[in-house]
Amino acid sequence: MIKLFITDLDGCMTDPFITPDWEAYSKVRALNLKSAEDALIPPLTICTGRPMPYAEAMAQILGVEIPFVFESGGGMYDVKSNKVTWTPSLTEEVTEQVRKLKKWSQDNLISKYPGSIPEFAKYTDIGIIHQDASVIDEINKKSIEYISANYPLFEVHYTPVSVNIILKKANKGQGIKMLCRELGLSLDEVAYIGDSSGDVPGLEIVGFPFAPSNAAEPTKAVAKVTEGRATFGVLEAYNSIVEHNRSL
Repeated sequence: MIKLFITDLDGCMTDPFITPDWEAYSKVRALNLKSAEDALIPPLTICTGRPMPYAEAMAQILGVEIPFVFESGGGMYDVKSNKVTWTPSLTEEVTEQVRKLKKWSQDNLISKYPGSIPEFAKYTDIGIIHQDASVIDEINKKSIEYISANYPLFEVHYTPVSVNIILKKANKGQGIKMLCRELGLSLDEVAYIGDSSGDVPGLEIVGFPFAPSNAAEPTKAVAKVTEGRATFGVLEAYNSIVEHNRSL
C-alpha cells in the first residue's frame, strides 16, 4: 500500500510564472485533508528544489502537516515542530564551495544574461531563474562545463525556467530517503511525481513514480506518465494511488 504521496512543485503543482489552476489545486488539497480520516488516502508532502520559504508557503496552501524536503535534498522542514534538518553532507568545506559558486554564478551567469535572477534564500545550493528557455539552455551548458571541471561534489539540473547547481549527495533521491527515515517508511510505500531531470533520482527509487504529461523526456522514461499536465497530472496521479490502495 502507498502510505505517502510526494509532489514536486514547479512543473507539477504549478506552472512557473502562471497563476495556479485553483480547481485542480483545491482538489489535490481536499484529498490531502481527507487523508486524516481515510487510511487508504496517503497524506501529501513536497520535495522541491525551491528554497524553504517558498515551499513552506505552498505547504500551508496544500494543508501539508508532515515534514517536506526543500532545496532538492538539502534540507527538511517539520511543520509541526518548526525544525529544519540539513543534509549531513553540508560540511564547512561544502558551505565554502557553495559561497564561491554563488559568486561565480553572479559574476559569470546572472550578470551576463539580463533577466536572470538568483533563487533568493537558498542555503545549500545555487539556483538561477530566467523566463526564456533558450537562455536557460545556455546557462545550463556553461554551468555543466564549469562544474564538471572544478566542483566534483556538485551536479547540474535544469528546468525550462531554471538551472540548479546542487550537491550530488543532496539530490532529490537523497531528500526522499531522508524523509522516509524521518517518517519510518520504506521507499516502496512512497509515490512521487516530478517533471525535470532533477526529479529522476527520486523517481528511480520510489514504489510508484509518476510524471505529468509536460515532463521532460528523461523523466518520462522512468515514470508512469499521466494524461494531464502539471496540477491536473498531480491530481490524476493522486486519484490513481487511492484507487490502487482501495483495490488491495
